[in-house]
Amino acid sequence: SILTQGRGLLTKCVCLHHKYSTECSCGRNHFTCAVSAFGECTCIPAQWQCDGDNDCGDHSDEDGCMLPTCSPLDFHCDNGKCIRRSWVCDGDNDCEDDSDEQDCPPRECEEDEFSCQNGYCIRSLWHCDGDNDCGDNSDEQCDMRKCSEKEFRCSDGSCIAEHWFCDGDTDCKDGSDEENCPSDVPAATCSLEEFQCAYGRCILDIYHCDGDDDCGDWSDESDCSSHQPCRSGEFMCNSGLCINAGWRCDGDSDCDDQSDERNCTTSMCTADQFRCKSGRCVRLSWRCDGEDDCSDNSDEENCENTGTPQCAPDQFLCGNGRCIGQRKLCNGANDCGDGSDESPHQNCRPRTGEENCNVNNGGCAQKCQMVRGMVQCTCHTGYRLLEDGRSCQDVNECAEEGYCSQGCTNSEGGFQCWCEQGYELRPDKRSCKALGPEPVLLFANRIDIRQVLPHRSEYTLLLNNLENAIALDFHHSKELVFWSDVTLDRIMRANLNGSNVEEVVSTGLESPGASPQKRQKLVPYTRTEFRVCSLFHSVLHSPLEIGGLAIDWIHDKLYWTDSGTSRIEVANLDGLPHPFAITVFEDSLYWTDWHTKSINSANKFTGKNQEIIRNKLHFPMDIHTLHPQRQPAGRNRCGANNGGCTHLCLPSSKDYTCACPTGFRKTSSHACAQSLDKFLLFARRMDIRRISFDTDDLSDDVIPLADVRSAVALDWDSKDDYVYWTDVSTDSISRAKWDGSGQEVVVDTSLESPAGLAIDWVTNKLYWTDAGTDRIEVSNTDGTMRTVLIWENLDRPRDIVVDPVGGFMYWTDWGANPKIERAGMDASNRLVIISSNLTWPNGLAIDYESQRLYWADAGMKTIEYASLDGSNRKVLIGSNLPHPFGLTLYGERIYWTDWQAKSIQSADRRTGQARETLQDNLENLMDIHVFHRHRPPVRTPCEVNNGGCSHLCLLAPLPKGYSCTCPTGINLQSDGKTCSTGMTSFLIFARRTDIRMVSLDIPYFADVVVSVNVTMKNTIAIGVDPHEGKVYWSDSTLRKISRAALDGSKFEDIITTGLLTTDGLAVDAIGRKIYWTDTGTNRIEVGNLDGSMRKVLVWQNLDSPRAIALYHEMGYMYWTDWGENAKLERSGMDGSGRVVLISNNLGWPNGLAVDKAGSQLLWADAHTERIEAADLNGANRRTLLSPVQHPYGLTLLDSYIYWTDWQTRSIHRADKDSGANVILVRANLPGLMDIQAVDRARPLGFNKCGVRNGGCSHLCLPHPTGFSCACPTGIQLKRDEQTCDSSPETYLLFSSRASIRRISLDTSDHTDVHIPVPELNNVISLDYDSVDGKIYYTDVFLDVIRRSDLNGSNMETVIGQGLKTTDGLAVDWVARNLYWTDTGRNTVEVARLDGSSRKVLINNIKCSYLVAFAFYLIRYLFWTDWGHVAKIERANLDGSERKILINTDLGWPNGLTLDYDTRRIYWVDAHLDRIESCDLNGKLRQVLVSQVSHPFALTQQDRWIYWTDWQTKSIQRVDKYSGRNKETVLANVEGLMDIIVVSPQRQTGTNACGVNNGGCTHLCFARASDFVCACPDEPDGRPCSTGEFCEHHLSTSFHRSHCHYLCINHSSMATRASECITYPCCSLSGEGLHVSYIIGGLLSILFILLLIASLIIYRHNKSKFTDPGLGNLTYSNPSYRTSTQEVKIETIPKPTMYNQLCYKKETGPDHSYTKEKIKIVEGICLLSSDDSEWDDLKQIRSSRGGILRDHVCMKTDTVSIQASSGSLDDTETEQLLQEEQSECSSVNTAAATPERRGSLPDTGWKHQRKPSTESEV
Repeated sequence: SILTQGRGLLTKCVCLHHKYSTECSCGRNHFTCAVSAFGECTCIPAQWQCDGDNDCGDHSDEDGCMLPTCSPLDFHCDNGKCIRRSWVCDGDNDCEDDSDEQDCPPRECEEDEFSCQNGYCIRSLWHCDGDNDCGDNSDEQCDMRKCSEKEFRCSDGSCIAEHWFCDGDTDCKDGSDEENCPSDVPAATCSLEEFQCAYGRCILDIYHCDGDDDCGDWSDESDCSSHQPCRSGEFMCNSGLCINAGWRCDGDSDCDDQSDERNCTTSMCTADQFRCKSGRCVRLSWRCDGEDDCSDNSDEENCENTGTPQCAPDQFLCGNGRCIGQRKLCNGANDCGDGSDESPHQNCRPRTGEENCNVNNGGCAQKCQMVRGMVQCTCHTGYRLLEDGRSCQDVNECAEEGYCSQGCTNSEGGFQCWCEQGYELRPDKRSCKALGPEPVLLFANRIDIRQVLPHRSEYTLLLNNLENAIALDFHHSKELVFWSDVTLDRIMRANLNGSNVEEVVSTGLESPGASPQKRQKLVPYTRTEFRVCSLFHSVLHSPLEIGGLAIDWIHDKLYWTDSGTSRIEVANLDGLPHPFAITVFEDSLYWTDWHTKSINSANKFTGKNQEIIRNKLHFPMDIHTLHPQRQPAGRNRCGANNGGCTHLCLPSSKDYTCACPTGFRKTSSHACAQSLDKFLLFARRMDIRRISFDTDDLSDDVIPLADVRSAVALDWDSKDDYVYWTDVSTDSISRAKWDGSGQEVVVDTSLESPAGLAIDWVTNKLYWTDAGTDRIEVSNTDGTMRTVLIWENLDRPRDIVVDPVGGFMYWTDWGANPKIERAGMDASNRLVIISSNLTWPNGLAIDYESQRLYWADAGMKTIEYASLDGSNRKVLIGSNLPHPFGLTLYGERIYWTDWQAKSIQSADRRTGQARETLQDNLENLMDIHVFHRHRPPVRTPCEVNNGGCSHLCLLAPLPKGYSCTCPTGINLQSDGKTCSTGMTSFLIFARRTDIRMVSLDIPYFADVVVSVNVTMKNTIAIGVDPHEGKVYWSDSTLRKISRAALDGSKFEDIITTGLLTTDGLAVDAIGRKIYWTDTGTNRIEVGNLDGSMRKVLVWQNLDSPRAIALYHEMGYMYWTDWGENAKLERSGMDGSGRVVLISNNLGWPNGLAVDKAGSQLLWADAHTERIEAADLNGANRRTLLSPVQHPYGLTLLDSYIYWTDWQTRSIHRADKDSGANVILVRANLPGLMDIQAVDRARPLGFNKCGVRNGGCSHLCLPHPTGFSCACPTGIQLKRDEQTCDSSPETYLLFSSRASIRRISLDTSDHTDVHIPVPELNNVISLDYDSVDGKIYYTDVFLDVIRRSDLNGSNMETVIGQGLKTTDGLAVDWVARNLYWTDTGRNTVEVARLDGSSRKVLINNIKCSYLVAFAFYLIRYLFWTDWGHVAKIERANLDGSERKILINTDLGWPNGLTLDYDTRRIYWVDAHLDRIESCDLNGKLRQVLVSQVSHPFALTQQDRWIYWTDWQTKSIQRVDKYSGRNKETVLANVEGLMDIIVVSPQRQTGTNACGVNNGGCTHLCFARASDFVCACPDEPDGRPCSTGEFCEHHLSTSFHRSHCHYLCINHSSMATRASECITYPCCSLSGEGLHVSYIIGGLLSILFILLLIASLIIYRHNKSKFTDPGLGNLTYSNPSYRTSTQEVKIETIPKPTMYNQLCYKKETGPDHSYTKEKIKIVEGICLLSSDDSEWDDLKQIRSSRGGILRDHVCMKTDTVSIQASSGSLDDTETEQLLQEEQSECSSVNTAAATPERRGSLPDTGWKHQRKPSTESEV
C-alpha cells in the first residue's frame, strides 16, 4: 500500500518472494530495508536513512551511518554506533563490526585453553567438537577424522557404516554413498510370510495394506483394492489406504493420492474455526494474525481493522498501525500520517525554537544532538528514552527473551549473563555451553534407531532390523535406550551400544506411540483435557494437531510442533499438547519432519538460523538429545531404599507415597501383599487379563504373556499357581504362573481348534475338546502321556468341565444336533443329558454345592441350569443376553462374558437377579473363570502309587472309581494296568517341521508327534530301522541326515556335509546301511547307519533322483528320476547292473515301494495323478488308482498301501492289489512329505554280509548274485578286492569359505568329501604339510591361521594375533616354515610351522596370492599383487632379491602355481578372465585359456590345470599343453576359494635347512646356492643365530665346504651384543675324517663318471635321428600347487626345419653379405629379408585371445613371446634363445658345431657358443 500522509510518502511493500530470494526494490526517493525472515520488503523515505531512528524495525536503515560524536563515556564504533568504553577489548563484538576488538593487546590463554584467532580463549576440550565456540570458527578448522575399516567415507568427509554403501538408502548428506553403485546388486529376497517394499526391504505380509506406511515409501499401501475394506469409522482412499473418516473433506490431503478431498461438498467448520476458501478449517484465532494459515491467504483477507501489528521495541506504533522510529515522536512532523505521533495525542511539549544543546544540555538527561534545527535527546547504551523525550531509563535486557542463553542479572545501564550448574559461559558472555561429552541426537527411524552429531556429519547406526519404532527415550546414567514398537505392541530397551535388546513391556499395549499418519490428527475433532499434577497447572483447551513436544528445563518453556500449521511454537509450562518429535539443547531446537524426512534445527529463542541436520531419512520419528545435562541430577524423594516401600514408591512435590501394583492390597503403609488371593480371570483373544477381588477398584490388569494370538478357553490350578489357556490361532495349549512367569507350551501338535479346557486339579490331568478333530483328549498337566478319550459321534465339541468328586466330565456340542453330554473322566458311561432347546451351547460351570450344571446358550440368548443328570432344567436369565460366551461361578454370584455387549457381567447364581456390569467396552471377550485358593480336597484311588497304572490313572464314577489308560497308539496289556513299550505296527511320516506316527494297533487313527528335541526346518525323506527302533530323516534346509529313537531320545546328526536336497532315503535294516538320493548333487549314496564309510554309488546320467526303495534279499535298489526324461531305474545295491525299467508315460514319479510278498513295484505319480504297479522287472504295468490329486510319499504294509497327498493335506489308504476301499486315515496335515509303514514284529531276513562283514574291510554291499566289497568315496579297492586304504593317494584339496573338502583323483566320480574341521567361518587359503599330514588354512573372519589333521581332528591355532587379511599361504615342508601374505598389513611374513619365530620378509604389497618353492632346484617365493599396478613378483625364501616378473596387461591376478615339468608359472586373472603362464623369469608369456568366468585359485597335476571359479561356482580343468579339453570337475559349490593337490610325489627332496634346521636356532632359509639363518622380529629370549652359509652337493647330502662364522644375537640381553662363533673348516685329516667317508667319496665319483658316460652315449645315439621320440623328465616338485610325479613328454615329429634355428645370408647389389634378418613366428624360425618383420618380432605382446599354433614350445601347443620394444642386438638375441632352460628349438649353424653348455637338464634345446660376428648368426 502506498499512502500520502503529512511529511511525505510512506510505503510498506510486502513482497512474496521465492524462498531463496534475498532482494527487494523500492521506488525513487525511497530506501529499501533488509528483507525479513518471512520474505517481506519494507520501503521508507530516503531522508529517514541515517537519522538515528530505527524506522525499518531491524536497524538496517541505520547500519553504517556516521552518527554524532559519542559521549566521553562511550566508544565510537566505526559504524557510528556508541558503546561503553569498558566493553572495548573485552573479547565481545559489541560494535557488531568488530571495531571495538581491533588493535587490542593479545590475551595470554591458559595451558588448558585454546587460543582463537579473534583473541578469545576457550577450553581445550571445545577444540574440534563441532561447535563454533570461538565465534570465528577458528576452533573448528580441523582435519577430517579417518574412517575405520568398517566405515565408508562420504565425499564430504563424513563416515558412515560400510554396509550402508549402495543399500538403496541415502546415508551421506551429499548422497555419495549411492553413487556409482553396481547395477547387478542382488535384490533382497523375502520369505513367503513377508512383503517386499519397492526399495527392497522386507516387512511382514500382515502389514501390507494395513493403512500404515511400514515401508517408508508407501509401497506397502499401493494396489490394495483386493484387500478387505477399512474398519468402521474409517475412509478408504483410492490407493487402499485407510484413514480416519473425520479427515474426509477437511481441506487436508490425508490420502497419499488426495482422494479424500475429491468430490467434496462444503465442509462444516465448528464455531471456533474459520473456513478457508479451499474448504479447510483452521482455528478462528488464526484469522487475521498476519500469517497464511489457509495456504490460499483467505484467512488474511479484509483484515484492516481486525488486528494491530507489533512494532520493534525501539519503534512507535501509530494509530493507523504504522511503525516509526521512537525519535520521530513529538518532533513536530506528522511522520505517522495520522498525527498520532504528535500533540495532542502524545502531549508533546510545545517547541519554542530557542532550544540548544549548549544550554543545559538542551534539557536532555544524557545525550543531546541538533536535528533539523531542533534538539533531539538520546540515551547511552543500556538506556532508553522516555516518553517526555528528555529523560532516560535503564533498559532491562533480562526482560528480553533470549538476550542471555540461561540466567540474566540486570544492572544500571548493563546486565550480566550466567549459566546453570553443568554449563559454562561462552566467550561471547551471553550463551552457555553444556559441560561433558558432545551432544548426540538420538532418533527413531521406524526400521532402526540412529544417532547423529548435530554439529558434524557423523551418522551412525545404533539398532537396526526393527519393525516400527516410533517413540524413544534414554537413561543416560544407566546407558540405556528405550523405544516403543507399534507393530509389535512392545516397549523395548537396549544398551546405548546396541547390545542386550530386551522387552520391557509386552502386554496391555495397543499402540505405544502411533504411526505418523494417525498421530497427525489425534486431537482436532475431540476436545480433550489432560492434567498432570505438580508440573502443569493449566490446560490447553483449544484443539491442536500436535506432533512433538520438548521441555526446556532451564527456562520452564514448552516447545511443540503443530503439524496442522507446519509451525513450531513455544509457551510457558502451563499446558500439555500431545508430545512428539522435538528436542531442545543449549540454544537450539531440533525436530523431525515427516514430509521432508529430515532432522532440522533452529535457534530456540528467535526461530532463526534454520538448518537441515540430516535429510533423506527413511521415516524420522521421535528424537532426543543424548547428553547428561538433559537428565540433570535431582533429589530422589524415595531415597536409596525405595522409600521403604515393598513395591512402588511414587514421588510427589514434597514427599512420596507407597503404592501397590494393580489388584494387590496394602498390608501396611509401606507394604503390599505378595500375591493375589482371588481374582476374575478372562481371555480377550490377544491377551489374558485379571480383575482382583482383593481390592475395590475392580481394574483389569493384563497378565504379561508372550505370543497370545487368539486365546479362547481358560482354566487354572491354584496348587501350582498355573493358568492354562488354548489358542485357536497357534493351535496350542499353554500355561504360565498367574503373574505371567514360567510361560510354556504344553501341547502344540495335532490340534486344530482347541475350544474347551478343563483341569482335574486332583490327579493333575488336562482335558480338552477339539472342534477341528472332533475329539476329547487328556494328558498330564505338563502335556505328557497324551491320549484320545472320545473320537466317535462328536460334532464340534465346545466347552468342557470336570467333576473330580463324582468322576464325571461334561461337554457341550455345537454340531448339527446341539447337545450336552457327560461321561466318566475315563470316557466310560457316556450319556446325552440335554438335547432339546439348544442352539449354540457355550460356557459350562458346575455348582458343586447344589449339584447343578449351568450353561450359556448364545443362540437361545439364555443362561440355564439343571441337575448333574440333566433333570430339573430351568432358565436362570432369559433377557438382555445378546451373546453370552464364557461362564463361571464363585460364591453366590455367576459371572459371564458377552460378545455383543462387550462386557463382563454378574448376577445372583440362584435367582439371576442383582445383575451388575464389572467391565464394559471390552472387545473379543472369551472364556472366564475365578481363580481362588479354596478348592476342597478330594481323596481318590489314583493317589496311591498312581492306582498301580504304568502310565495314566483316570478317575471314573463309582463303583469303578478309576481306570488305567495308555498314551495314544499304545495298547493296554491284559493286566489292565500296564502299557506296551511302544507301537508295534504303525505309520510314520514327515511333515516338514516334525515327524509323526499313527498307530495301527488301535481302532482309531491318531497322529502322535515324535518328540525330538531339535528344530526341523524341511524334513522330506524318512526311514525306519525296526531292529533298533530308530527313525532316520533328511532335512533339505539344514542339509543334514539325522536319526533318533522312536520315543524322540538319542538324537544325533549322522551326515552333515555334502548334501543339497536329499529327497529319498531308505534304511537297509538287514545290511545295516542307509541309502539316499540327492537331487541337488544328482547322486545316489550309501553309508553305514552312523554315517561313516560314505560312498557314491551312482553319479552319472542322473537328473533329479527322487524316491528310493530296497530289496535286500534280492540285492536290488530301485529309484525314480524326476528329470527331463522321467524314469524308474534299478541296480544292484552296490550300484552295479544298472537298468532302466520304465521310461514312458511318467511325469513326477514320487513315492516308491516294493511289495515283496506280491513281487511287484508300486509308485505314485503326481503329474499323471495315478498310483501304478508293475512287476519287479518293469513288466505288466497297470494303474491301481486314478485320479489321486497330488500323491507324494507311498508305502505298504500287509494288504494296504498308504500315501500322502499334498493337495488334500491328508493320508489315505487303499487295497494294494485292486486300489479299492479308499479311506481317509488323517486329514488337515499341511506339509506332508514321505511316509513309511512299519511292523516291528516281522523278522528282518537274511543278511548276505552277516558273516564278518563279508570279509570286507569297509563296506559290504549286496547285489543280485551275492555281495561286493567297496571303499568310501574316492578310495580305490586293493587288488585283494576286500581291503581299502584309509585315504586317497592323490586328491584335490579346496576351500569353500565354511568348509574344506577333497576330491579324489584316484577314482573317476570326482565326488567332493568334506573334511570335518570344526569352527570354519571364511576359509580363504590352504596348504598341506606332507611330513606331519597337516592342513594349514587361513580364516579371514577370525583373522587366524590354523591347522588340523586330514581327518579334521586336532585343530589348533598357529597364528592368532596381528593378522588382518591373510590371502595367501605356503608351507616350506623342508625348513618347516610357514609363509603368508597379509593384504591388510601389505606384508609377506614367515614363521615356524608352530607359529613361533614370526618375521616380516617383504613390505608394500597389496591384495596378493602366495606360493613358496623350497625344492633344491627352485628356492623362490612367488606372489601376485593386486595393487595400483598389478604385478607378479619373485624373491628368495628369505625375501631378498625381490624382482618383478610381470607388470603389464594384468587385471586381478589371483591364483598362482608352478609346473616343474615345463618350469613355468601359471596364474589366473579374474579381471581379464584368462589363465596365463610364463617362465620363471617372466619371459615367454603365454595365454593358455581365455574367457573363463571369474577364476580365483589354481593348481596343477599331471597334464591338467585345475581352478576354482566364483561365477560358475565350479572347479574346472583343462589340458596344460593345449588349453583344450575343458571339463567341469565339480559344480554348484558356493564360495569356492583356494585349491591345491595332495600327492605322495609332492613335497619330496631336501636342502640344507632340512637337516637340523641348517644349524640355525630360529629360521632357516634355503637359497639358490646357499642358505641363511634369521631371527624373528620379536625376540623370544633365546640366543639367535644369523649368517650366510654355502652348501655343496655330494649326491643327496649337504656338506659345508668353506669356513664360516656363526653369529649369535643375544637378543634377550639389554646390550644386544652379538657374539660370533668360528666353526672350523671341514678337515680331510685327523680323527675327524672316517675311512667310510673316503670310500663313499670314491664310489660317488665313480658313479658320476658312469653317469656322464651314459649321457654322452645317449646324446650321441639321439643325434642320429630327426625324430627325438619320447623324452622322460622327472622333477621333484616342492609346491603344493604343481605336479611332482614323473611326466612323459611327447614331441610330435616335425620336418627338420622345425628343429633348427634357420638363417640366410643375403647378398646385396655388390654381392656382399648384409645384416641377418630373423623372424620368429608361431615358434618357427623362418628366413626373411623384410625389415618390418624384424620390427614385428620386437613388438610382439601377449594377447588375450591369440593362439600360436603348429609348434611345440615348452612342451605345449601354444606360445606367445613378449619382447622389449627396444632393438635386439646379438647379445639380446642370444639371451632370448639361451637365457631360459625351457626353450624348444635346437640351434644349428654352418659355421659352428653343437656344444653342450654346462650341466643343465636336457630340455630339448641345444645351446651354441656365442656367435662372434653377424655373419655367423
